[in-house]
Amino acid sequence: MKENPNGKVNRLVLSGYYGYRNSGDEAVLLSILTALEQASKTKGVAIEPIVLSGDPAWTEKQYGVRAMPRMGVGNIRAALRGSDGLISGGGSLLQDATGLGSIPYYLGVMEIARWCGKPAFVYAQGIGPVNRALFRPWIARAMRKAAYASVRDAESAELLARFGVPHDRIDVVPDPVMGLPLPPAADDADPRSASSAPAGASGDAFGGAGAAAVAASPADEPPIVGVSVRFWRGDRADLDRAAAALAALAGRRSVRLRMLPFHHGSDEDASRYVMERLGRLGAQAELAPAHEAPQAMLREVDRCALMFGMRLHSLIYAANREVPLLGLSYDPKIDQFLGRLGEQPIGTTEALDPEAFAERAASLLDHPGQWRAAKADAIHRLKAEAVRPAERIVEFLINRAISSQSR
Repeated sequence: MKENPNGKVNRLVLSGYYGYRNSGDEAVLLSILTALEQASKTKGVAIEPIVLSGDPAWTEKQYGVRAMPRMGVGNIRAALRGSDGLISGGGSLLQDATGLGSIPYYLGVMEIARWCGKPAFVYAQGIGPVNRALFRPWIARAMRKAAYASVRDAESAELLARFGVPHDRIDVVPDPVMGLPLPPAADDADPRSASSAPAGASGDAFGGAGAAAVAASPADEPPIVGVSVRFWRGDRADLDRAAAALAALAGRRSVRLRMLPFHHGSDEDASRYVMERLGRLGAQAELAPAHEAPQAMLREVDRCALMFGMRLHSLIYAANREVPLLGLSYDPKIDQFLGRLGEQPIGTTEALDPEAFAERAASLLDHPGQWRAAKADAIHRLKAEAVRPAERIVEFLINRAISSQSR
């Protein structure tokens, strides 16, 4: 480790949708914490994260970091006053598709940081949709005033450009979860899944996952097809079509359908809905635990021979582990991520052809090596770029310390 250039602990407040046991958002948090730790060790900078959380006690227990309540101006101001900066992100924070509160809240946290004289860093956020014009100038202002701003796809950068943010102000990087490593098997063992899931082989964050899937599914056992679904349409027609597609695959060949809920409660209910429909169609599926530890779910995906996902982070997990994937699009962010891999959705919440799905899924199960070979360069590039925001933030802290010492 290099000598600490500023001789102090740099406290960084992390703002996002944390503490709600959503596997995707928790994976984003763990990925950022891991990337910051790696970057700070490389540069010899001491960093202490402070997470704004919906459940501070749970967050502290889960990650071994300080956490404070995410609501209340007083709580946020107290966290920021004793800090050296704010990290906003990642995730789809600046959007108004899920309600009117998200954009004002996250921009408000960034504004409080400015009131406290602290730099704000935007970390691999997905911007939009922003349907209400009144939000757009405020988002542009926040991005222009940020000490560093990065987004997780080119479409987010283009949207910011339309809001008036110069291209050179925005760094386009992958979702942080592309850089999440897979720990040794003992680190994330979950006794709840020991009897229902075969043991997978461990590997590093940049290794291929083909061996893990093979180890998990011997030649005389059917390959595991991971399935991530969520509620979207009110009439559930999208989930009915997903069940029909999975049943078509199961009718073609022997597979082990394993539902992977990425959000406690709602995704478990959506998974049970699909399982019930599968039963009517003569197919069966099993339900995995809704793991609280992101890397436990990453290992679930690592055991799969194929991933069929609605949740964005189910697809990112699969790409991380080089597991062939098929995405069902309910939001442009799905299309945007798949596009970075040179892929398109197999269907949408409006249309999904069961036979076309089954044919493509069977082909991926029969020839996984071809898929991995075709996607290897893109996946490795995404993994390498995923840690760039952490490196830029650490460099900012170093340069600020050097500038302060030279005065």
